[in-house]
Amino acid sequence: MRDRSVRRRTAGLSALALAALCVLTGMTMLLGYANKARCTGPEFDESGVSRSDVSARSSRYVCYSDLQYLWNARELDEMGFPYATGGITDDGELYGSVVEYPVLIGVLVWLGSLFVRTDAGFLAASALLFAPFGLLTAWWLGRLSRWRALWWALGPPLVLYSFHNWDLAAVVCSVGAIYAVHRYRATGLRRPALLAAVLLGIGAACKLYPAMFALPLALYVLTGGAAGARDAAGARDAADGRVAAVARDSEVRRGRFDIGGAFGVLGTALGTFVLVNLPFAVIGFEGWAASFRFQLRRSVDLTTNSVWYWGLRPLMAEDRFEALVGVLSPLLVLTSFALACTVGMRHWSRGGAFPWVAVSAAMLCGFLLLHKVHSPQFALWLLPFLVLVPVRTGWVIAYLLADAAMGIGFFRWMYLINTDQPFAVYESFAAQAVMIGVWGRAALLVGLFVAFLGASGFRFPGSSPPRAAADRDPRPAFAE
Repeated sequence: MRDRSVRRRTAGLSALALAALCVLTGMTMLLGYANKARCTGPEFDESGVSRSDVSARSSRYVCYSDLQYLWNARELDEMGFPYATGGITDDGELYGSVVEYPVLIGVLVWLGSLFVRTDAGFLAASALLFAPFGLLTAWWLGRLSRWRALWWALGPPLVLYSFHNWDLAAVVCSVGAIYAVHRYRATGLRRPALLAAVLLGIGAACKLYPAMFALPLALYVLTGGAAGARDAAGARDAADGRVAAVARDSEVRRGRFDIGGAFGVLGTALGTFVLVNLPFAVIGFEGWAASFRFQLRRSVDLTTNSVWYWGLRPLMAEDRFEALVGVLSPLLVLTSFALACTVGMRHWSRGGAFPWVAVSAAMLCGFLLLHKVHSPQFALWLLPFLVLVPVRTGWVIAYLLADAAMGIGFFRWMYLINTDQPFAVYESFAAQAVMIGVWGRAALLVGLFVAFLGASGFRFPGSSPPRAAADRDPRPAFAE
């Protein structure tokens, strides 16, 4: 009876429950689309751009979307095959068939623009392209984390940002990589890890951030995953006395790293990214390179919503500020990555599996906090980790509230500034919401960095158990 109860608690959701979860997700995304569609039409000019004052309306009613904005800004009604022509001017302006995103987003932008003639049509076509990504993410999150996936299905970020930009393509790749590793470990570790690496490489060709997760995944493979933790614990238990246990454990760990598997993960992720990018670089190198140059040259201004702008910018001249952030931001981001991986290795050295999902979540927190740009839709990057890693509910609610304050307050504030409203800069409610969003979100990212790493010992409900030692391939231990 007890075993049956344990199985019920650790099993994933039923097919019916998963279908219900996807229906809820679809309804939330439909609400998100309806919100964005309010900014389109009803009349359009000869280029298919909504004739009404879209800029003021999108800020005032918080229905702004990069999808609609880029229809006009990048002349998507005349867009050719992405990156084949065009480049970037000395002033940092893109021209030709170039968009400022990695190549697979460029392809999705191009596909969405093929059979439409207005910004409203482009928004609708893009929503149809991306809705399956949100639904598949919900399905995988439900399989991995059961009803915690409701944070994804019903969370405010899905309303605010599903069709704000093209981030759902990268999100589904990140979640798919985690699903591949933790639902199919019974077949061995290497094969699902390499599949996950392919998905991370594809995700990086959509938005670069999934590439960072290849490092903790490689460390997970290097240390043998869950089976490695079990074997090491068994070695300690078998030894007589504390000193003998430490010596035995050290010997086991020194000789049983899966170095080939770890490098295989890194090489596969990098190779996938290169293979996806290579045709575009060959067809139009200037256009392909322009998207990267555009992001590297982006200044840290009011629209970046970063702690750098609000915390450091008032203290120095603009040129010195940009140069300093250009050095400090990547340095501190890499430092946060190293700290997260170090804590993960300490957890493994004490007998647990290397917590690659928790470490990935902490690394993402470090990136979001310290990168020079923190766009509103980046909340979609973090939300799956709030589902997957069982941090306390208070953390999730607090983050969602701070993000909503930022996402809503920012656009309302832009409306007040652009219409010269009195007291718009510092004394309006919208301005205060932005301050709460920026600094509240920053404080929560610091706290979540710690909370994610503190939840290192969790195990996904319904995940496949690691193969027993006797059933594994006849290779050295940890070489699954």
